[in-house]
Amino acid sequence: MTRNEIQEKRMRGYFIQAASEILRSEGMRALSVRNIADRAGYSYATLYNYFKDVRELIFECVKVFMDEARTMIETERSKVAPGLPGIRRAAETYAMFFVQYPGVFNIFFTEKPNEIAGAQPTLALIYSFLDEICASDWKQIEESGSLPKAVISSKKDSLRFSLAGILLLYLNRRMAPDYSAFKKMLNKELDNILSM
Repeated sequence: MTRNEIQEKRMRGYFIQAASEILRSEGMRALSVRNIADRAGYSYATLYNYFKDVRELIFECVKVFMDEARTMIETERSKVAPGLPGIRRAAETYAMFFVQYPGVFNIFFTEKPNEIAGAQPTLALIYSFLDEICASDWKQIEESGSLPKAVISSKKDSLRFSLAGILLLYLNRRMAPDYSAFKKMLNKELDNILSM
């Protein structure tokens, strides 16, 4: 790697970190070129030397958030047996990640796709994220013959949509008045979906 490539990677990293911090704590509405540049410690004009626009920067942040969530989920999932226990732990940790970072949840599930560069590929990544993380567990269940492929497909859809819905309602304080009630609601839904 040349000196210029190292410098570019470092500068991009500063802006990605600054934007990630703003998105994580304050959400999309607080994100502006000036806020990002101020937090990174550079002028806003410098940002445009490394990113076409803020949408491209948001796309990079989505990848960072997915990597963080993946690491957290895989760490927790490795503590239980593969198969349904692994899927359940992955789903619980997935939900906890978004409870911890509601701004990230909003970027993933409530923001308009045109706010993120490469919207369609990004949406596909977000949509399939939980399936990808649980792929080895679902494969084990299928290979064991415990559930037919069509039932597995239905359970994947139910899990994906139910988690997004429960999180949306909880994070907007429409259901589950506190975290304890949210956990009960989540566990009940996981019991329903993951029952054999």
